[in-house]
Amino acid sequence: MGIVLQDPFLFTGTIASNVSLDHPDITRDRVEKALASVGADTVLKNLEKGYDEPVIEKGSTLSSGQRQLVSFARALAFDPAILILDEATSSIDTETEAIIQEAMDVLKEGRTTFIIAHRLSTIRNADQILVLDRGRIVEKGNHDQLMELKGKYFQMYQLQLGNKVKAG
Repeated sequence: MGIVLQDPFLFTGTIASNVSLDHPDITRDRVEKALASVGADTVLKNLEKGYDEPVIEKGSTLSSGQRQLVSFARALAFDPAILILDEATSSIDTETEAIIQEAMDVLKEGRTTFIIAHRLSTIRNADQILVLDRGRIVEKGNHDQLMELKGKYFQMYQLQLGNKVKAG
């Protein structure tokens, strides 16, 4: 099982060691493939030492998007059967938002994925969306089905688009 959190934790070391966590089964080649697969190569290539760039505790020298891409690559390198994305896109910078969305598609492929999100664009393509209100499931379905209901999901979606539309 792999998990990617809203605010990923990076350790003192390098970008590569943060992906592999120094696990003996995670080769350098596997690290580089994971980073490339999630699009991190385009964001991290500017760094002086590339994947060997030093990372200080919590990764404060990297942008939020760069830290998130490293955590996505970490999850991909370990190839979990089940993946949990907990608000994984909520604190990213706009510069890397499109890359992060594509990285999520790569990460989700071939595995059961649970996505916890307030940003509805993150879950728009999910097979099954559960809408919670005060801890209870109030709606479920895919995006199109929930939009047709014109209920809570519809209201939230319209709000996030900036539309003022009343539910039916």
